Amino acid sequence: MSLIDDARAWRDQDPDDTTRAELDALISSAEAGDTEPLAERFASRLQFGTAGLRGELGAGPARMNRVLVTQAAAGLAAYLLSKSPSPSVVIGYDGRTNSEVFARDSAVVMAGAGVRTTLLPRHLPTPVLAFAVRHLEASAGIMVTASHNPARDNGYKVYLGDFDHGSQIVPPADAEIASDIARISTGSITDLPRSTDFVVADESILEEYVRRTAELGSTPAPISFVYSAMHGVGWETAGKVFAAAGFAAPSLVTEQIEPDAAFPTVAFPNPEEPGAMDLTLAKAAEVGADVAIVNDPDADRLAVAIPTASGWRALSGNEVGYLLGWRAAQRCNPDQVLAASIVSSPALREVARSYNLDYRDTLTGFKWISRVGGLAFGYEEALGYLVDPDKVRDKDGISAAVDFLSLVSELKSQGKTVVDHLADFAAKFGAYASGQISLRVDDLSRIGAMMAQLRAHLPERIGTLEVDRIDDFIDGFGEFPPGDILRIHLVNGARVIVRPSGTEPKLKVYLDASSTDGDATARQSAAAAVIAELDAGMRELLAG
Repeated sequence: MSLIDDARAWRDQDPDDTTRAELDALISSAEAGDTEPLAERFASRLQFGTAGLRGELGAGPARMNRVLVTQAAAGLAAYLLSKSPSPSVVIGYDGRTNSEVFARDSAVVMAGAGVRTTLLPRHLPTPVLAFAVRHLEASAGIMVTASHNPARDNGYKVYLGDFDHGSQIVPPADAEIASDIARISTGSITDLPRSTDFVVADESILEEYVRRTAELGSTPAPISFVYSAMHGVGWETAGKVFAAAGFAAPSLVTEQIEPDAAFPTVAFPNPEEPGAMDLTLAKAAEVGADVAIVNDPDADRLAVAIPTASGWRALSGNEVGYLLGWRAAQRCNPDQVLAASIVSSPALREVARSYNLDYRDTLTGFKWISRVGGLAFGYEEALGYLVDPDKVRDKDGISAAVDFLSLVSELKSQGKTVVDHLADFAAKFGAYASGQISLRVDDLSRIGAMMAQLRAHLPERIGTLEVDRIDDFIDGFGEFPPGDILRIHLVNGARVIVRPSGTEPKLKVYLDASSTDGDATARQSAAAAVIAELDAGMRELLAG
């Protein structure tokens, strides 16, 4: 078939007026001689992998749309039916453009294939869906979300129950599901059986999530805090949890509190992006809060900001992670484990060592962290924290918020602040500083070129700091499978990790340093100085 024939076949099965019209326009342009825009839509296909699906909304197989999602749902249904005679699935969705449409399309296709299907009653946070997979003992879960990606994106995240205990998919399941999707995509989605015989869940799932999450709360002293939902779906659930846990109502960043798929106040709806927390910090300064917290749009991540002598500042994901990890270590059983992704700060390993607990490094992503046996707490530096693995096997920004608010309340009851607690951490474990360089690209080939350039010219120094050794994961390293990762160890104990982002068109560089010399203030200053030099040195290397 020709490109135009392929496009017409896709259009004819597309139930969406908007993307059908989009394809009609592209087909007309191609017939007039401008084939490039249409070819771009059909030259590749969004690949189903360990992150499920994620991409820009639009027509054709290289975009997120109703045809692609329907094929994915039918492929997942086929996979589940190959594993069990009577599988079940629970489906959730956030407030992004077409999230509910994609969820309902998935429900009718799943039900039509013979999979017992439950649809959550409205847009809700990803952690509620992850909880529902375990709570309902479902065979699988689907969450329609692009998390903190730009407004034009949407995505499709898959969890597996049974022996996977509600964690996100990992190999080989991702490839097996992708194979079933590929087989189904050779036909038309109009031929797929459909059924409206699915259950819309009642409020009991959300109520149980709220109840169990609120149990994490501790409020020995009243605190004031600011909350932002970053235009996402977090507030309804988070507000109920905070109230049930005994916290006073927060001051809200009203401009960002309701779901809005356009994300009008931020360039990117990611609390890590420059400027994304500006409204939150301004509100916190205005009301004189003890702490400010932000969930990303699907509320599986948590950002925290605190008042300091020089004004409000956002904590890094590593700072929140190792403070919550210290908190977890204090309540751990001896046979429990702390875990973090390999790009996260080495600080948690030191916490585990100090408390005689096992520690595990994992590949990036909670699909790996959540599978660590005996896990008590896990985190990744990209604002993801798992504080209650018995309830949810994925990062959970609402549970983490309750745990951090409880820490602030407990510190306040002792006459202390988070700044004091960070100094106490440095005094007990050493000071750990981290930084990140995130290079967004328009052409994905640039990421491969930058990685190839680094491998071709491995640095002997970064700035004035001497390199000790370099671990290349391209063919696997130790217990880790092959991956496009370089880990650079410096003679002074600092570390740099370079890898492509798994969810966005970025090259990411992770910088870590520590110090145990002098008092807490001296340690913090020394570690921060190394990070500054690593940052400047790596930017120079990558620019070359």
